[in-house]
Amino acid sequence: MWNKIQQLLGPRHPERLKVARLCIENGLAIRDDGIYLNQIEIPTARVARAAGVDRRTVVETVKMIQSDRGLQAIFGRLQSAGLSLKGIAKQLGLGVVEITASDPKNVGILAGASKLLADAGISVRQAIVDDPELSPDPKLTLIGDTNVPGNLIPEMLRIKGVARVSVY
Repeated sequence: MWNKIQQLLGPRHPERLKVARLCIENGLAIRDDGIYLNQIEIPTARVARAAGVDRRTVVETVKMIQSDRGLQAIFGRLQSAGLSLKGIAKQLGLGVVEITASDPKNVGILAGASKLLADAGISVRQAIVDDPELSPDPKLTLIGDTNVPGNLIPEMLRIKGVARVSVY
């Protein structure tokens, strides 16, 4: 998907790509000449500050996206994925496993990791998977209902395609 966005926005506007990436990473939709987090309109000045660009760049990016049917079809339907427990897992007594794949397109990494947790009696409260086309370093994050024992790390590293495992 990111390749299509880069082609449509064009290489002449790297600052517009920053705005587009920020929108995609945060589930910000572009519709009705504005930027929205679900139903909440986000001021262009705030988006500009977050993207590290000028407010006018955000306005031009919105116009460019709205003028292209392909981009409009993508950006007009973006939604926030919702609450992530990752940042508050420690405070809630939850365990976090972060897995980096050698090739994120390998099949079975999520299934293998969640099975290991289930076999250890840990219920998965949340699974977050970064899109490999949009994230330069995609990760699988599993949040369990209790701390994850360290002895699961070598077992997770044996899952085909897993390059790195962090538990916290």
